[in-house]
Amino acid sequence: MAKSPTKKARVQGSSKGTGLTELGRGSSRPKRQLEAFPNAHPERDTTVTFHCREFTCVCPITGQPDFGELEISYIPDKLVLESKSLKLYLWTYREVGIFHEDVVNELLDALYDFLQPRWIGITGSFNVRGGIGVEVASEREKPLI
Repeated sequence: MAKSPTKKARVQGSSKGTGLTELGRGSSRPKRQLEAFPNAHPERDTTVTFHCREFTCVCPITGQPDFGELEISYIPDKLVLESKSLKLYLWTYREVGIFHEDVVNELLDALYDFLQPRWIGITGSFNVRGGIGVEVASEREKPLI
């Protein structure tokens, strides 16, 4: 069982000037590297929501797989998250032993630190195990200056 990675996400550059290196490429492998592009409408409060219906991690105690759905919503400021990089990022959790509460908050912090959005919230709805389903929600917003 893998430990939760602590590498910081970062904006990655490319030769095409978009700053995106994964979009448009064929099959890819799990990668702890988020990518973003400039928000074309930073003056608006546009809500972006990702529905990740096949999230998988591993119970840190039993090593059994945990399946769930993540809903990631945010209001971008200067950067918009590229969805393929998010998919590859989430894929890295398949072998990570982590509690549901921890994975939601770890993802929230990583995405907040990377994007610096006006607001971000994540809800994880994890499948029933032992007769109990778990839903974890957490959010952060940029402080008013």
